[in-house]
Amino acid sequence: MRIEMLVFDGVDEMDLMGPFEVWSSASRRTDLELALVGLDGPVEVTGMNGLQFKAPEGLGTPDALFVPGGGWMNRAERGSWAEARRGVMTARIAELAPSLRWIGAVCTGSMLLAESGLVKGRAATTNRNAWAELEAFGAELKTNRVVDDGTLITAGGITSGLDLALYIVEREYGLEVADGIAATMEYTRDRDVHVSGR
Repeated sequence: MRIEMLVFDGVDEMDLMGPFEVWSSASRRTDLELALVGLDGPVEVTGMNGLQFKAPEGLGTPDALFVPGGGWMNRAERGSWAEARRGVMTARIAELAPSLRWIGAVCTGSMLLAESGLVKGRAATTNRNAWAELEAFGAELKTNRVVDDGTLITAGGITSGLDLALYIVEREYGLEVADGIAATMEYTRDRDVHVSGR
């Protein structure tokens, strides 16, 4: 399974790096393949807090796509709010979504999925400060840390990306693998997960 993590200037570093750490570990234990990608090809990114890093590839045709947030609540000039206003990223996400096994987001990355038309009538969550905005897009708001609506998996604010990533490892590869990664990271999982249909 190939997961592409979509990055952009102004991304919240923790939204991205927590799941990246989890899935990097999973890639050494399973068939998971992981890539940081820019929308239009390889890109150098400056995160919300100034961390600079490179995404060596462009968005392709992955099995799954992960979208972080950052810069939504303060309507920053760089970040998820700016990308939603530009519209190019949200159009690409909407185009790609039907072919994906799942699409995931943490924090206000969920708002990019909302702007892409993917949350209407679906169980979802985001940063608590954007709950009302998410509901305005027609989402069935859940206040759990992780929300699994089948092909749409979302998580709350910032650090909840760790739990989203571990939950996806559990869903795809089993509890033993996920708990093993959490133990290696010395991280205590928060299992506050809503699964639609349960």
